[in-house]
Amino acid sequence: MSNIHPTAEVDKGAEIGNGVEIGPFCVIGPNVKIGDNTVLHSHVSISGHTTIGMGNEVFPYASLGHIPQDLKFKNEKSFLEIGDGNRIRENVTINLGTEGGGGITRVGNNSLFMVGVHIAHDCILGDNIVMANYAALGGHVEIANNVIFGGFSAIHQFSKAGKYSFIGAGAMVVGNVIPFSTVMGDRACLVGLNLVGLKRANFKREDIHSLRNAYKLLFSSSDVDLLEQRVQQAEEEFGGSPLVNDLLSFIKSIDKRGICLPPQN
Repeated sequence: MSNIHPTAEVDKGAEIGNGVEIGPFCVIGPNVKIGDNTVLHSHVSISGHTTIGMGNEVFPYASLGHIPQDLKFKNEKSFLEIGDGNRIRENVTINLGTEGGGGITRVGNNSLFMVGVHIAHDCILGDNIVMANYAALGGHVEIANNVIFGGFSAIHQFSKAGKYSFIGAGAMVVGNVIPFSTVMGDRACLVGLNLVGLKRANFKREDIHSLRNAYKLLFSSSDVDLLEQRVQQAEEEFGGSPLVNDLLSFIKSIDKRGICLPPQN
């Protein structure tokens, strides 16, 4: 059985799981599905074709599944999928997808989205992500597992952040963020590896050591024209390390936006 406050407005077409708590003045649309044991504290608005998994906790004034902030959106049928075990704090906004971006915005599992976070249309997020207060993602952004955002940071549309990367507070990211790295600053620059995150994740010491050496080789110079050559050299010298392989695979797969590089000397 679910526990729905008498002031909440839950459409008859909504699918509400077992053990769901819907607090005062929540508004739930007809195409919404909410998984077991999810809690909506109060004043939560969920619309659109939105599916929310099990064991999530959503705080007041969160807005989930409303139409994108995209002038190209023409009320086409699109979706929002949110996984299990997420904490979505006050005033978070997560929008539906668009036809031009695949039609779906997807959020994984066990992440924390602090006050005022914005996740735009067609974003794809992995698991175990932390986005601090007022961090924002433009449309079509892809965030891998275990990425951490400092407060008031933002990522430009169509960009990617690789796994275990760290985006510093206030960073304005306009390129792709390589895995295991830290970026900071307005028009964010690469400032090193996320060594704290790597150690907390209990990666092997020898793999971290190989990653550090590969990083030094790749970014000893900010000359982009030599990067392809250095990638090949790093693959030859450190290709036995899974962390290095992940890093090199990311670099080789990036699109025309390029990657965040160290600051120019």
